[in-house]
Amino acid sequence: MMLSLRSISKYFHRGTPNEIRALDNVSLEVAEGDFVTMIGSNGAGKSTLLGTISGLALPDAGTIALDGRDITRAPPFRRAAAIGRIAQDPGDSVCAGMTIEENLAMAARRGQTRGLRRAVTAAAGAHFKQVLAAIGLGLETRLTARVGTLSGGQRQALALQMATLSGARLLLLDEHLAALDPRIAETVMTLTARLVSERRLTTLMVTHRMQDAIRWGNRLVMMHAGRIIFEARDAAKAALTVDALVAKFHQAGGDLNEDRVLLAP
Repeated sequence: MMLSLRSISKYFHRGTPNEIRALDNVSLEVAEGDFVTMIGSNGAGKSTLLGTISGLALPDAGTIALDGRDITRAPPFRRAAAIGRIAQDPGDSVCAGMTIEENLAMAARRGQTRGLRRAVTAAAGAHFKQVLAAIGLGLETRLTARVGTLSGGQRQALALQMATLSGARLLLLDEHLAALDPRIAETVMTLTARLVSERRLTTLMVTHRMQDAIRWGNRLVMMHAGRIIFEARDAAKAALTVDALVAKFHQAGGDLNEDRVLLAP
């Protein structure tokens, strides 16, 4: 397995009256090339699970292995070359005060030793233009524009290129479409699917849109109260409907009462 999570538990405010068990003995095996969509109620543990994989949240129990190597306690920068991550807020995955080409130059050196040398060379600039031209949003003509001037959709499209530019093989998407309007979200998701396919990325995508969870990827994982309560893959996943998915959630003991999950297109 490319990614192996075994008996992962994570607490917040442990030992206090406000203790929360965000992950409850979660195990998940992800093969190379899997595209796993993840859905569940608010507070189900989806984002926390991605955080333990990226190193932003260290588990209290359990182990995480990537390509057979234990990374349970490895800091985020040690995982950066292999793992790309995009957050829900378009501003969290890019540096708004830097230019587009500076953001890309930083991403291209992810996981490498930094030195005192020019960040954006002529060769790098030409490569960045080529990379951005493939997006189809015209960003290749705005390399010196500050990222803070871009729209949310443009920032997420840039973040996708940044997350995979240095050769990352595992892509973590934490509701990366949630802050976008439906039309822009469709554009960014189409780009996401293309990059995943072209670069053969193993992907975990958290979404609150049930239809997206069914439509994209080859596996679906549903979480509730820090546990995985339902899984489907391949033909069984493709045969799911939103109504059937809601029924599965209730059958497994979940209480899916969030309008943003149930009503999301």
